[in-house]
Formats: sequence, structure tokens, C-alpha cells
Amino acid sequence: MAGPLSDPPENIVLLHGFGGTGRTWDGVLERLPAESPALALDLPGHGAEARSGSPITFDGCVEHVLAASPRSFVLCGYSLGGRVALHVALAAPERVRRLVLVSTGAGIEDPLERERRRSADHALAEDLEGGPFAEFLERWNAQPLFAEDPPAVVALARQDQLRNRAGGLAAALRGIGGGEMEPLWGRLGEIDRPATVLVGQRDERYLAIGRRLADGLPRGELVVAPGGHRLALENPGAVAAAIRGPG
Repeated sequence: MAGPLSDPPENIVLLHGFGGTGRTWDGVLERLPAESPALALDLPGHGAEARSGSPITFDGCVEHVLAASPRSFVLCGYSLGGRVALHVALAAPERVRRLVLVSTGAGIEDPLERERRRSADHALAEDLEGGPFAEFLERWNAQPLFAEDPPAVVALARQDQLRNRAGGLAAALRGIGGGEMEPLWGRLGEIDRPATVLVGQRDERYLAIGRRLADGLPRGELVVAPGGHRLALENPGAVAAAIRGPG
């Protein structure tokens, strides 16, 4: 007599943060089950998707992710990729089996703060286009958000950032930067999928945001792991464990 049938392996789709590429996930991919097909995409404006053309939008990112992804998948997004993942889950809930949201939030609610962020993002885009790319990366990586990152994490981040082009990142800032996103806090209740919100212990800002995000998702849970904002680089084991899920 044949034994019980096992569940088929889950397809996994991974979305990186601003300034990264699909290679952000190299350490995570090494820790995922070999039988679970995983797809680490480059988001529009990044890596192989840095070509010029139409303006970058969240709707366009959703189309890009859905067109490249299998019919049903576990969706994991980090920072900017997490915000894109929320848009994907709202647009095509029938295709997303589970969500893993790493170091991310659901947008800036205060209109004045959002406009300030939009102005800052556009200024950054001008800096990207008008000065040496290496100097921009130095300033970006000097943000307080990354201040306590170990040198090895800083080196990995920079290596990944150098796979991008200034024009592509500038277009991403203008189209899908934090100031361009309409907040989704009021729509989290529509996402009726198991959702893990993963935040690093040192990432104080996103600890508060992550708690609220997990509370707002009907089937959300908060997981706090050792590390800072760049968990996929600093603690890929914790990210892989969240993606594998229970069991």
C-alpha cells in the first residue's frame, strides 16, 4: 500500500530592497530546501531591470512580479520589496500562499511627512544622476539605519549595490520611493494569508512598525531575530526559517 502523499514543495518569490538586486538573497537561498523552487527577482530600476523606458510605479512592479512568478507562491519582501509584496498580495490574493515581510512597513500616513520624504527622495535622485555613484553609496550606507552593521554586512551590501546603475535607482526613487506610496495600513485587513513580519533586534525604528504591521494583518505574527535592518545579509538563517514556515 502506498504511503501518505506529502505536500508539494512551495514555490518562493523573493523581492529585494532599494539599491539591492536579486543577489541580496544569495545567503538565504543557500539555506532554503533544495526541493522548493525559489525565484529572486530584480525589481524595476534595479539590476537587470534598470533599462530606461516608462516611469516606475507600484502597479508596474506588481505586474512585473506576477508576470515572472509561478501560479502560486510564498512571497518574501525586504524593505522596499516588502512594500511591493503588500501591493502584490492585495492585487492577487489568490496567488500568494504566505507572506514574509522583512524590515518593512505599510507606508507613511502623515501627508506632510510623506511629502517631505518625497522631496528628499527626488533630491537623492538628482544626486544619483549628478555625481559619482560611489559617493552616493557612501552617503546611503552612512545612514543611522545601518550604523551598527558589521563590516562584512556593509561589504556585502556595497557589492550588491554596485550591480545597479545610477539612472535606474534614480527612476526607482522617483516612482516607488517611500514618499510616492499611498499608505496601505487601512487595507491590511484584506490580506487574509499567513504572514510573518520579521525584524532585527537592533532595528528599533522598524520594531515598532513591525509590531503594528503584524497586528494589522489578520493572520500576522511578529518574529524578532538577532541583527539589524539588513537581515537577509546579516542573518540569512533567520530569514530562511521564516520563509520555510512552521513544521
